[in-house]
Amino acid sequence: MVNGVEIRCEEKGSCPAGCHLCHHQAVMGGVSGRGRTGNSRSGEQPSPIPVLLEVSRVVPLYSLVQDNVTKEAFKSATMSSYWCAGKGDVIDNWCRCDLSAFSKDGLPNCSPLRQPILHLAPYLEPSSTMVALEWMDVEPLIGCKVSDYIIQHKRVEDPSEAEVYTGEVLSMMDDLFAGLGSSCVVAGKRAGDHPHSMLYSVVFKCLEPDSLYKFTLHAVDSRGSHSESSFVSVRTSCPMVDDSRAEEIADKVYNLYNGYTSGKEQQMAYNTLMEIPPPLLCRVQHHYNSHYEKFGDFVWRSEDELGPRKANLILHRVEKISHYCRSLLRSTHIQSRTDTMAYVYCRSEEGRPPSNTWHGSLHESRTTCMEKLISVQRNTYSNTKLR
Repeated sequence: MVNGVEIRCEEKGSCPAGCHLCHHQAVMGGVSGRGRTGNSRSGEQPSPIPVLLEVSRVVPLYSLVQDNVTKEAFKSATMSSYWCAGKGDVIDNWCRCDLSAFSKDGLPNCSPLRQPILHLAPYLEPSSTMVALEWMDVEPLIGCKVSDYIIQHKRVEDPSEAEVYTGEVLSMMDDLFAGLGSSCVVAGKRAGDHPHSMLYSVVFKCLEPDSLYKFTLHAVDSRGSHSESSFVSVRTSCPMVDDSRAEEIADKVYNLYNGYTSGKEQQMAYNTLMEIPPPLLCRVQHHYNSHYEKFGDFVWRSEDELGPRKANLILHRVEKISHYCRSLLRSTHIQSRTDTMAYVYCRSEEGRPPSNTWHGSLHESRTTCMEKLISVQRNTYSNTKLR
């Protein structure tokens, strides 16, 4: 009669004739009848009276609540019973595990830790040296407590190489919030879009341009268990170049190599090309090709027999740049711009003493957070002159 309700009954005694809910059963010649009054002379047997034993609501409890915040709290509470997976009881906001609910490493697994999902932060597009990452906190309202987040990053030379991490490993609590990490890595946290949600972020500021990096994140709960890892692979953008300086060097090199110059001046031009960074050298090559003859086929007017070898050494340095960035560095026009981005920077107000025991929730740590601005330089490439 009510949607989502189960009723278990047991029949006992006789059923009053005036009860419209009763099924009056009678056996007469092997045929069952309904709706007849009791009559012993006709061979009918009185129907039993149903006695209510149990009424069960079979819909989730949180679906009965209209308020969204309360509904989410109810949902987390009921989910904590599910997390115990029949191997323990929920006491306050913890799972008490039975002896059968321990993993092979001796840690309880009746309340598994959810996987944090790492992704690029939408407020900062990766630049040549900077990448910002963020993830939602995975600590539930009721259940296991997240003690720390561990983030690893590594420069990957070959994407097909084995998954062996030799890069830097950073603890959110012990390194980043404590201020013990590098100044090139800053961490922050802020309230998420939903009540009780938290968004953590990490900004890497000193990466190598035109390089592939892999970032891996996992959570650690207060029992020492690790969640499954989440990873993001991203290539930093092409290195910054000063196009005006590249054009000046191209003119200087042409004059030193191809005029009536001495070997000393040609050696000076060679030294200049070997000292500048490969991205700038690639741009010098573009301007040299555009205004003069083919770069590298220099007219070595001196008697230096090592001239061709020196030219090959110079050109070999350009090969260190990826094909994609080399194609961009050959664009007709390159302009530089500086973007200003805001990010959150947090520091812990209290130190966490080194210990072999695991600690409480990351939420319980007192941190001071502030918003800071950072300048991000970018190149703009085009085949038409920009205003």
